[in-house]
Order: sequence, then structure tokens, then C-alpha cells
Amino acid sequence: MTENVPQKALVVVADGIGARFFRNLGNALHIELSAEGELKPSNLLDEGPSGVRPSEQSHQENDEATFAKQLAKDLYRRAHGGDFASLVLIADPQTLGQIRPLLHKEVQERLTAELGKTLTKASISDIQKALVTLSD
Repeated sequence: MTENVPQKALVVVADGIGARFFRNLGNALHIELSAEGELKPSNLLDEGPSGVRPSEQSHQENDEATFAKQLAKDLYRRAHGGDFASLVLIADPQTLGQIRPLLHKEVQERLTAELGKTLTKASISDIQKALVTLSD
């Protein structure tokens, strides 16, 4: 069995308007998450996604794309600083699709698993249960 959620893995649970960070204090067989903070969008008007926003794209979609860019930058900063060796990314399918191409190679190399599911408001227990399916 591969260890998709190894000990000390950084687990990020995100959607288009925020991200929660957890650390796995257990191992792949017994996942035990500890909260490590969150990231909220900032400077959305000053730091938009690259390119010009298509006229059919709403402000909400633009803000979500900008936040995906901010999260990708934060993950790169953490990876480059040695904050994690393994990363598990959980996000709703749209956010996951937005962030995937933005992840730096250094972050991609540490990505051990991803899950396309909306769990930003879920309890730690529910997130742990969802992660168990990755380890099966």
C-alpha cells in the first residue's frame, strides 16, 4: 500500500474563498490531523489572476481564480522553506482544476494525493474519514 497521507504530511482543505491547513500527526494507517491555520483571500482587486477577465466571467469566478493563485504561491513558499515533504490537497473540483496548473514543480513533486471534494466546513473527523479512502 502506498502512503498517500504519510506522517507529517501537510493537508490543505480549500475552496474558492479560503483554505485550512492541517498536519497529519498519525500515519497513513491512522490519520490524526492537527489544525495549523488558514489562508483567506487578500488584495483580490490588486492581485487578479493572470490575463484579462473574460466578460462572461463573474467577479466571484475571478476572485476564486485569484485565490487559487494566492494559495499556489503560499504552497510554493512553504515547500521552498522546507515546511512539508508531503502534501495532500483537498478542494472542490472547480478549485482543484484552477490550482493544479498553478502549482510550482517543487510543490507538485511533494503532492502525494488529491481529493476533489468540498470539505472546507467539515469537521476534522469528517476530513480524516475522507482521507482514509485515499489510503485504501
